Amino acid sequence: MAKHELETGTVHETDTLTLEDQGCNLIVWNDEVNTFEWVIETLVEVCGHTHEQAEQCSLFIHFKGKYGVKQGSYDELKPMCDAITERGIGATVEELA
Repeated sequence: MAKHELETGTVHETDTLTLEDQGCNLIVWNDEVNTFEWVIETLVEVCGHTHEQAEQCSLFIHFKGKYGVKQGSYDELKPMCDAITERGIGATVEELA
């Protein structure tokens, strides 16, 4: 939290979001091996998506070749990426442009 002093002399705390906090995207890649249900189940269990969110993501992955399923810090996303790849699904963590 950053503190900012106003002209009145009072101090207010505000949240400061840096690039490092939300600067990455968890990308899941399409393949010809994994089923929609497996990808959906993985996104629900690993990323905390609802079934509907995971279903939509899986459609984007299928039709676009890849999709950013979650944004956050590298430290937050790296364990999720590892868990996804351990299930045989291609995933990477990339910096947001």
